[in-house]
Amino acid sequence: MTVSAFVGESPDTIIQVNRTDSVARVVALLAERRIGCVPIVEDGRVLGIFSERDVVYGLAREGAALLDKPVEAVMTTPPVTIDADTPILSALSLMTRRRIRHLPIVRDGRMIGFVSIGDLVKSRIDRIESEVEAMRSYIQSA
Repeated sequence: MTVSAFVGESPDTIIQVNRTDSVARVVALLAERRIGCVPIVEDGRVLGIFSERDVVYGLAREGAALLDKPVEAVMTTPPVTIDADTPILSALSLMTRRRIRHLPIVRDGRMIGFVSIGDLVKSRIDRIESEVEAMRSYIQSA
């Protein structure tokens, strides 16, 4: 199974921000939406990722002055991305190796989806539970 299952929504419905948005504005958005990160997108292309970690590291380095800066000054770049044909297990492995929790899904350089490690783990658990139930049914019917 590939991450293409997570590409159903229009990229316009994925919460994203511009590189010139202030850190304070993006932090408020993260809090309002109760999310851990957002992609920084320009003309459909992912320029970087801004996460809670970027906030913590930036505050430790620069203090409250960080909040007035544009998000591009502290975003994680270049972004680690995957394509829609990436197997879920490969995406999970990449996230584990790189110690990241979100991946933009990209086709022809443009973001077409955004997936979290929670999305992938839930998908994997659902599939395993479905397989277990199918095995149970098979065994009981034999």
